[in-house]
Amino acid sequence: MNKLTYYLMFSGCLMMFSSCQKNNSTSIKKENVEVSQRVLSAISKLGFSTDEVIARDGGYLVEGDIFLTEDNLKEQSHDANLRIAGVEQYRTTNVLKVPRTITVSLDNLPAAYSWATDIALNRFNELKLNLKFQRVDKDGEIKVVGFNEGPSLGYIVLGSSGFPTSAGDPYNEVKMNMNEKAYGTNPNVFYVASVIAHEIGHCIGFRHTDYMNRAYSCNGRKTNEGASDIGAVHINGTPSGPDSDSWMLACANGKNRAFNENDIKALNFLYGSKYKVLNSLVW
Repeated sequence: MNKLTYYLMFSGCLMMFSSCQKNNSTSIKKENVEVSQRVLSAISKLGFSTDEVIARDGGYLVEGDIFLTEDNLKEQSHDANLRIAGVEQYRTTNVLKVPRTITVSLDNLPAAYSWATDIALNRFNELKLNLKFQRVDKDGEIKVVGFNEGPSLGYIVLGSSGFPTSAGDPYNEVKMNMNEKAYGTNPNVFYVASVIAHEIGHCIGFRHTDYMNRAYSCNGRKTNEGASDIGAVHINGTPSGPDSDSWMLACANGKNRAFNENDIKALNFLYGSKYKVLNSLVW
């Protein structure tokens, strides 16, 4: 349910990539396809931004890199809010049943993406969560696949994914943009790994950290849907100010973005961990 968008103006800088930021879904709008008020209303009721919704086969891309199917739009939101650092949010939808190991396969993508996938999975596994990831040759529970889409109307989609099912299974696909405008002709594997980890974050139930105020990561562009506080859970010991380095920020910055202290606390809260976090270090 997450589509990483790299804004070219970045809201995504119409072809001004050097000064733009990137969304975890470098999404580049290709066309203005009218989305009905019924669909926008359903998206809003689920707690997602209705800004720049893009129609796709089988559903809609929201917040740059999150894919919502027609079935998703029929669901009622019973999400809890995991609040970290005051205005920051990790908003969960369905979460996975644990303990479990999730298999991940790669669909004939270049070597850089294979290496990046391993790096992303290792980041999760190093936390010793009750949720583990394992690379397999084919037919993984999460498949990393490619697509090719250039920039349009100011931004480019880096990748996209969705949220877990009501049965407690992960979303089954991470789409990565193979267009050279997304990652260049020689992709930085750590940057690509950060995007893959971000999309996997959606697959296991994480919303954008800054979904209440995307100006944190999206170059001053602010969207606030005024989501309810019902079911909010505050994690004790987290800072009171915003955190600009989260792996689940809506917009990517073109660089490596690993888990920070608050990310680890949120992952631990949802999926358990043998690690304890103290003074920004993992112990």
